Amino acid sequence: MKIFVLNSGSSSIKYKLFNMDQHLEVVAWGEVEKIGEEISSISLNSIKEKIICSNHHEAFKQIAKQLKKTGILKDFTCLSAIAHRVVHGGSVFSKPVLIDETVTDVIRRMIPLAPLHNSANLEGITAMQHLAPNIKQIAFFDTAFHQSMPASSSRYALPEYYYDTMQIRRYGFHGISHHYLAKESARLLGKPLQICNLITLHLGNGASATAIQNGKSLETSMGFTPLEGLVMGTRSGDIDPGILLYLLNEHDYDAKKLDHILNYQSGLKGLCGINDMREVIQKMQLGEENAKLAFNIFCQKVKQYIGAYIALLGTVDAIVFSGGIGTNSPEVREAVCYNMAALGIILDKEENEKGATFIGHEGEVKILRIKTDEEREMANQSLQFIKESDI
Repeated sequence: MKIFVLNSGSSSIKYKLFNMDQHLEVVAWGEVEKIGEEISSISLNSIKEKIICSNHHEAFKQIAKQLKKTGILKDFTCLSAIAHRVVHGGSVFSKPVLIDETVTDVIRRMIPLAPLHNSANLEGITAMQHLAPNIKQIAFFDTAFHQSMPASSSRYALPEYYYDTMQIRRYGFHGISHHYLAKESARLLGKPLQICNLITLHLGNGASATAIQNGKSLETSMGFTPLEGLVMGTRSGDIDPGILLYLLNEHDYDAKKLDHILNYQSGLKGLCGINDMREVIQKMQLGEENAKLAFNIFCQKVKQYIGAYIALLGTVDAIVFSGGIGTNSPEVREAVCYNMAALGIILDKEENEKGATFIGHEGEVKILRIKTDEEREMANQSLQFIKESDI
C-alpha cells in the first residue's frame, strides 16, 4: 500500500511517498520548484536537476516519469491514495475528506480567504485527478484541527452580521502540524492525548502558537488569515488595526499596498531587513542593533502567547517547540523560556544546546523539542481513513 502526500504551492510542489505495507516508511521525497519560470528544477531524494516545466500538470508528469525511471513507482495508478494539503477549509471541514465536486467547490469558495494557497492546492488536486482518475484523493485542511475552538476563541468582537453573512471569524492555521505535535507529545509524555494540555509552537517563516486542552485546539494565534498572531519572517503578526485606518485615511494607501506591506515587508524583514532567523542571530551576535531588536520582539511575542495560554489552560503538561526556528534555534528557545520559572518553565541549558527532545528541568511543565512531520501525519490519517471508509 502506497500513499502519495502532496503540498502543492503556487510555483512549487513538494511530495513524500509512503509505503504502508508493514510500517510507515518514506520511500521517496521530492520537489519541483519554479514552476512556470524559464528554468525549473526537480529533485528526488535530494538529487536535483534542471527541467522545463510550464504548469502543475506538467510538473506531476515529470514527477511520475522520474519515479518510474528510478523504479520507485510504476505510475500513479499503483497508489492506494493521494493526500493533498489544503490551507483553508473554512468552517466546513473538521477532519480529512474524500475529494469530490462538493469538496472542490468549497476549496474554490475559500480562495478569497487564502488566494495564493487554495488556488495552488486546487491546481494540484485537478492535475492529479486527471493523471490518476481512479485513485481516491483525500483533502487535509490546515484549518480543520482548530474547528474544536469554542465561540469565545473563534469569534471576533464585531457585529454578528459579519460572522453570519461574511463568515468573518478566527479559523487558525498550521493545524496539521499542531495535531501531529499534540499526538507526538502525548506519546513522549506517556499520557493519553485526551488528557493532555499543551502549548505547541510552530515557529518558522510562518509562525503560530496553539493552546491544546484535552487533546483539542482551544485557542490559536492565527485568525481569519495567517497574518494574525506571532511575528513572522515577513508578516507583521498582531498590530493595532487603527494603523491601517490611519494609513488609508491620512497617507492615501490602498488595500493592495497595505496587503504587500503586512504580508511581505513586515515581521523580521521589516525590523532588520532579513527574514531568516539564522541570519538575524548572526547579525545580532555581531552587534547589529536592528537584528537584536527583531530577535527580542519575535521572542517576546512568543513568550506573551505562552503566558496567555497558561492562563487559559490552567494546567500545562508541556511547552512544545517545533518548526524551522523552534527546532533548530537554541537561542530562540532560551530567550523564550528565560525568566519563566514562576510559571513552572525552566529550561535545561545543556540539553537545549544539545538539541535534545526533553530540554526542561524536571518540574510541572515539561519543555519538548519536536521536529514536526505534517506529511507523516497526513499519511497516518490517510491509512486510518482508508480502513474506516473501505476505499
